[in-house]
Amino acid sequence: MTAVEGPDAVAGEAGRVLDGRVALVTGSSRGIGAAIAIRFAKAGARVVVHGRDPQAVEAVRGRIVGDSGDAVGILADLTHGDEVKRLRAECEAQAGPVDVLVTNAGGSPVPPGPIEDITEEAWRASVDANLTATFLTIRTFLPGMKARGCGCVVTMSSAAARRPHPGSPVAYAAAKAAIELLTKDLAAQAGPSGVRAVCIAPETILTERNQQQIPADVQERLRMTHPIQRLGTPEDVAEAALFLASDAASWISGVVIDVAGGSVLV
Repeated sequence: MTAVEGPDAVAGEAGRVLDGRVALVTGSSRGIGAAIAIRFAKAGARVVVHGRDPQAVEAVRGRIVGDSGDAVGILADLTHGDEVKRLRAECEAQAGPVDVLVTNAGGSPVPPGPIEDITEEAWRASVDANLTATFLTIRTFLPGMKARGCGCVVTMSSAAARRPHPGSPVAYAAAKAAIELLTKDLAAQAGPSGVRAVCIAPETILTERNQQQIPADVQERLRMTHPIQRLGTPEDVAEAALFLASDAASWISGVVIDVAGGSVLV
């Protein structure tokens, strides 16, 4: 009887579907981004690990290199256009032109609450960290992809953008919903130049931070809201990102993929 191969076997030589490609994963110093960067490296990509915390970036880069992967680490604040331009220059100098761009950087700096209680500063912080950072990154790296006639952009939305809820962090959800439309417009504009654009919308993911911040009883309640009754892991999102970035998805563009355990049915 032939043994069933596990994820590690898939990540071996037969799974090196990104060989020879340069992948930039923004916000990859921890959580979902780190899992994507590590998975892409196992699939053969030269990975650019990005973040704003030098120690966290180096930890992920070191893990990849220690596992015989190829990675460099670059710091940048993606809410400023000049910083993103510098990021592109350093990517090209240290790793080469970017073939796969994952705009994972973002987060929810504002807690849920009534719309009328959201301050202008809080709104702008959420929009800048998510939508503006994604836009500036795409705007900066897209011309090179179009000039080379190939490339893939994977953006990151959220289940919060897929279904309205009174407990949702509204500014974050609105920014993520805008990213979904931005992705579709990008797919329509850049497709004739050989560039694909796809979006991933995760539900609650048990990152290390969420495992620490979400009490066990709340995790259990959340688990029971999913038809597939478990919470997602960063690796679940990383596997989806790898498929979408690979040639196996070469005719997939302009779509939003819910990595949500069946809890978002649209």
